[in-house]
Amino acid sequence: MTKPVLTMSVLAGNFGVCRLDSVSEIPEWALESDFYSITKTFDELSIVCPETDVPGNVICERGWKGLKVEGPLDFGLTGILAGISAVLAGKELSIFAVSTYETDYILVREKSLETAVEALEEAGYFILR
Repeated sequence: MTKPVLTMSVLAGNFGVCRLDSVSEIPEWALESDFYSITKTFDELSIVCPETDVPGNVICERGWKGLKVEGPLDFGLTGILAGISAVLAGKELSIFAVSTYETDYILVREKSLETAVEALEEAGYFILR
Protein backbone atom coordinates (compact mmCIF):
# COMPACT_ATOMS: atom_id res chain seq x y z
CA MET A 1 0.00 0.00 0.00
CA THR A 2 1.38 3.44 -0.90
CA LYS A 3 1.34 6.45 1.34
CA PRO A 4 -1.44 8.88 0.38
CA VAL A 5 -0.29 12.25 -0.95
CA LEU A 6 -1.08 14.90 1.60
CA THR A 7 -1.72 18.53 0.75
CA MET A 8 -0.46 21.23 3.06
CA SER A 9 -0.91 24.99 2.85
CA VAL A 10 1.28 27.78 4.13
CA LEU A 11 -0.64 30.09 6.46
CA ALA A 12 -0.31 33.85 6.19
CA GLY A 13 1.50 35.83 8.86
CA ASN A 14 3.70 34.82 11.74
CA PHE A 15 2.68 33.05 14.92
CA GLY A 16 3.80 33.28 18.51
CA VAL A 17 4.05 30.44 21.01
CA CYS A 18 3.36 31.96 24.42
CA ARG A 19 3.76 30.75 27.99
CA LEU A 20 1.72 32.04 30.90
CA ASP A 21 1.54 30.81 34.49
CA SER A 22 -0.72 27.84 35.10
CA VAL A 23 -2.98 29.95 37.34
CA SER A 24 -3.46 32.63 34.67
CA GLU A 25 -6.86 33.28 33.17
CA ILE A 26 -7.16 32.92 29.41
CA PRO A 27 -6.49 36.46 28.16
CA GLU A 28 -8.91 38.33 25.90
CA TRP A 29 -6.15 39.12 23.39
CA ALA A 30 -5.89 35.41 22.59
CA LEU A 31 -9.63 34.89 22.24
CA GLU A 32 -9.92 37.78 19.80
CA SER A 33 -7.46 36.21 17.35
CA ASP A 34 -8.60 34.54 14.12
CA PHE A 35 -6.45 31.50 14.97
CA TYR A 36 -5.57 30.35 18.44
CA SER A 37 -4.78 27.18 20.29
CA ILE A 38 -4.85 27.09 24.07
CA THR A 39 -3.49 24.32 26.27
CA LYS A 40 -3.62 24.41 30.04
CA THR A 41 -1.68 21.94 32.18
CA PHE A 42 -0.66 21.75 35.81
CA ASP A 43 2.55 23.56 34.86
CA GLU A 44 1.57 26.22 32.36
CA LEU A 45 -0.93 27.88 30.06
CA SER A 46 0.30 27.84 26.45
CA ILE A 47 -1.20 29.95 23.70
CA VAL A 48 -0.45 29.86 19.99
CA CYS A 49 -1.82 32.78 17.97
CA PRO A 50 -0.73 35.42 15.46
CA GLU A 51 2.25 37.20 16.95
CA THR A 52 0.68 40.58 16.16
CA ASP A 53 -2.00 39.79 18.78
CA VAL A 54 0.49 39.11 21.60
CA PRO A 55 1.20 41.99 24.00
CA GLY A 56 4.86 42.89 24.45
CA ASN A 57 5.00 41.88 28.11
CA VAL A 58 4.10 38.21 27.48
CA ILE A 59 6.73 35.46 27.39
CA CYS A 60 6.51 34.44 23.76
CA GLU A 61 8.64 32.78 21.10
CA ARG A 62 7.84 34.76 17.98
CA GLY A 63 8.63 34.20 14.33
CA TRP A 64 6.87 30.90 13.60
CA LYS A 65 5.24 30.14 10.24
CA GLY A 66 2.30 27.77 9.96
CA LEU A 67 1.73 24.82 7.66
CA LYS A 68 -1.77 23.33 7.67
CA VAL A 69 -2.39 19.72 6.71
CA GLU A 70 -5.48 20.04 4.53
CA GLY A 71 -8.24 17.95 6.01
CA PRO A 72 -10.39 16.77 7.42
CA LEU A 73 -8.25 13.80 8.37
CA ASP A 74 -9.81 10.50 9.35
CA PHE A 75 -9.01 9.39 12.90
CA GLY A 76 -7.99 6.01 11.44
CA LEU A 77 -5.01 7.54 9.63
CA THR A 78 -1.72 6.90 11.35
CA GLY A 79 1.68 8.50 11.17
CA ILE A 80 0.66 11.90 9.78
CA LEU A 81 2.67 13.94 12.29
CA ALA A 82 5.38 11.29 12.48
CA GLY A 83 5.93 11.46 8.73
CA ILE A 84 6.04 15.24 8.59
CA SER A 85 8.25 15.57 11.65
CA ALA A 86 10.64 12.90 10.33
CA VAL A 87 11.07 14.80 7.05
CA LEU A 88 11.74 18.06 8.90
CA ALA A 89 13.98 16.41 11.50
CA GLY A 90 16.02 15.07 8.60
CA LYS A 91 16.78 18.71 7.76
CA GLU A 92 17.41 19.47 11.47
CA LEU A 93 14.35 21.73 11.68
CA SER A 94 12.45 21.96 14.94
CA ILE A 95 8.67 22.08 14.89
CA PHE A 96 5.77 23.01 17.13
CA ALA A 97 2.69 20.90 16.36
CA VAL A 98 -0.93 21.82 16.99
CA SER A 99 -3.62 19.21 16.44
CA THR A 100 -7.34 19.80 16.13
CA TYR A 101 -10.32 17.54 15.61
CA GLU A 102 -10.03 17.74 11.81
CA THR A 103 -6.35 18.31 11.05
CA ASP A 104 -2.83 19.16 12.15
CA TYR A 105 -0.79 22.34 11.98
CA ILE A 106 2.99 22.37 11.94
CA LEU A 107 4.85 25.50 12.95
CA VAL A 108 8.43 26.05 11.80
CA ARG A 109 10.71 29.00 12.33
CA GLU A 110 10.22 31.74 9.75
CA LYS A 111 13.84 31.48 8.63
CA SER A 112 13.33 27.73 8.00
CA LEU A 113 10.08 27.90 6.02
CA GLU A 114 11.59 27.54 2.54
CA THR A 115 13.81 24.66 3.63
CA ALA A 116 10.79 22.98 5.23
CA VAL A 117 8.61 23.41 2.14
CA GLU A 118 11.35 22.11 -0.17
CA ALA A 119 11.96 19.08 2.07
CA LEU A 120 8.25 18.26 2.26
CA GLU A 121 7.83 18.61 -1.51
CA GLU A 122 10.83 16.33 -2.09
CA ALA A 123 9.15 13.80 0.23
CA GLY A 124 5.97 13.84 -1.85
CA TYR A 125 3.80 16.38 -0.03
CA PHE A 126 1.89 18.91 -2.15
CA ILE A 127 2.33 22.44 -0.73
CA LEU A 128 -0.08 25.30 -1.49
CA ARG A 129 1.51 28.72 -1.10
